[in-house]
Amino acid sequence: MSDDEYLARRFEENRGRLTAVAYRMLGSTAEADDAVQDAWLRLDRADSEGVDNLPGWLTTVVARICLDRLRSRTSRREDPLDVERPWVDEDAVDPAQEAVLADSVGLAMLVVLEHLTPAERLAFVLHDMFAVPFDEIAPMVARTPEATRQLASRARRRVQGAPTRVETDLVRQREVVDAFLTAARGGDFEALLATLDPDVVLRVDAKVASFGFLKDTVGAQEVALGFNGAAQTAELALLGGAVGLMWAPGGVPRTAFVVTIEDGLIVAIDLSMDPDVLKRLDPVPLDF
Repeated sequence: MSDDEYLARRFEENRGRLTAVAYRMLGSTAEADDAVQDAWLRLDRADSEGVDNLPGWLTTVVARICLDRLRSRTSRREDPLDVERPWVDEDAVDPAQEAVLADSVGLAMLVVLEHLTPAERLAFVLHDMFAVPFDEIAPMVARTPEATRQLASRARRRVQGAPTRVETDLVRQREVVDAFLTAARGGDFEALLATLDPDVVLRVDAKVASFGFLKDTVGAQEVALGFNGAAQTAELALLGGAVGLMWAPGGVPRTAFVVTIEDGLIVAIDLSMDPDVLKRLDPVPLDF
């Protein structure tokens, strides 16, 4: 058997597990197949002789491919979720747990997973579904193992329907939002990044998007680039009882910046110029 034939056989031995990972990450059999094929192409080009743990190496490659694809999605999927063929890999976990997963990876689970950030989804899928240690997942999401453990814990609470740890203390909210605003105004890119979750989501409504300055964006680097040196006329405000930002030329609220904070970091910013939204939020300048 040639080296190429041996490598192809080893890859096929792992295809079931790899497709299971990719399907749970992407929610589509077609995309999962594409991700696994991409992993094969990377393996074919790599120096596999230096790979001691081929299954682990392939799982990492597929996970990174899926993470990149999830992060590239700047809006919610419009295609129907593909749940006709939930992948079951008998070697991924023990048979009893796999039987539970086979039942759970249907439409309901995929709908919930769609609402996780890419990093949360990767941490939850790899650790909770495939028992990958946090110290192996951490480099994929550029976090420490402990921070990765928190990602999976937050994702687990969302999957189980438990409330996430959204910051509700107004003083703490103000500290985080004020740090974001100060960094944005001052063009301090690193300080701006420090206020943002790596997978922060920026969402803008149609009116905001029509100006062409900001668009739906995912990821701290991209969101920070959009705000760096900007927000010069924004001010801290209470929006629906939470601390956010508003733009109010002449004292009339025109834009609301709704900020969601979890674990001390901004995980979402929603910008709206919709009069109905502004009326509901009832922006009030902060006086504390």
